[in-house]
Amino acid sequence: MAAAQVMKSEWTKIRSVQSTLWTLASALVVTVAFGALFSALSNAQFSNLNRSDQLTFDPTSVSFAGIVLGQLALIVFGVLVVSNEYSTGMIRMSLAAVPQRATFYFSKIVVATVLAFVISVVTSFVTYFLGQALLGGHRSHIGDPGVLRAVIGAALYMTLITMFSMGIASLLRSPMLSLGILMPFFFLISNILGSVSATKKVGEYLPDQAGRQITQVVSSSSDAPYGPWAGLGIMALWVVAAVLAGYVLLKKRDA
Repeated sequence: MAAAQVMKSEWTKIRSVQSTLWTLASALVVTVAFGALFSALSNAQFSNLNRSDQLTFDPTSVSFAGIVLGQLALIVFGVLVVSNEYSTGMIRMSLAAVPQRATFYFSKIVVATVLAFVISVVTSFVTYFLGQALLGGHRSHIGDPGVLRAVIGAALYMTLITMFSMGIASLLRSPMLSLGILMPFFFLISNILGSVSATKKVGEYLPDQAGRQITQVVSSSSDAPYGPWAGLGIMALWVVAAVLAGYVLLKKRDA
């Protein structure tokens, strides 16, 4: 079966399962809502910050504070896209219809990635402009140095989170097991490792910690030892490793 036909089939699968589309909508709503909340609170409390914190205040990064919660919905989306077929047993029929496993696997990855990217771009720009409107006089502007990079980078970050989740789900095959590992890892473990001085060096090179550097515009003393694009590059390496490992196991084992 031609790759174009397989991708059309994968799009139909995603579109026909409402839960996957709802998770994308949730990612948009949660990211925008919490970004707006943090921006409004930051504007209200700005005068209470000490001089050092005011000088390192990053309005662009503040508007993307909700991305930490919004990414959880994207993780669910990535896991469901891959593991739904395993949990229902449909994977056997899918592989029988498309015996070329590389075509089957990467068509699924491409279709879901494109969909996640479109939603992420919309989410990123809406989050930024709403957040800056709520920051009032402390706002940044899209033409300021580094701001457009951060906005586009936020969309790329969210897309890479989705791809990483698909790779892990391909490795584990179980939606419950995949979510049981990914959710606490990104929401709890990674943040702990990045906050504790003894493990901070390790935390800086985890996919989410490295990738979120792209949303920062103003430098601070706590910045990682690499730049925004380098951080996104580190995250991309994690994603490539996860996606390729998922493919290798799909190719070697039975459905």
